[in-house]
Amino acid sequence: MLKNNTYNIMMQLTEEHKSLWRIKSEYIKDAKGSKDILAFWKKMVLEKETHIQELQSFLKKELS
Repeated sequence: MLKNNTYNIMMQLTEEHKSLWRIKSEYIKDAKGSKDILAFWKKMVLEKETHIQELQSFLKKELS
């Protein structure tokens, strides 16, 4: 059985991946024509990718 902390990291990692997928596959496409919003979503992609990398690193530590 996983510790709560490990489970929480895994759940958040899943949510971040889902959110990143939505932004890349839907939100950016829908924002075409609005420079400000498109820039926001592109910034959000970078932030989500950073969060995912951090969570993956934490998960690795938790599972070792």
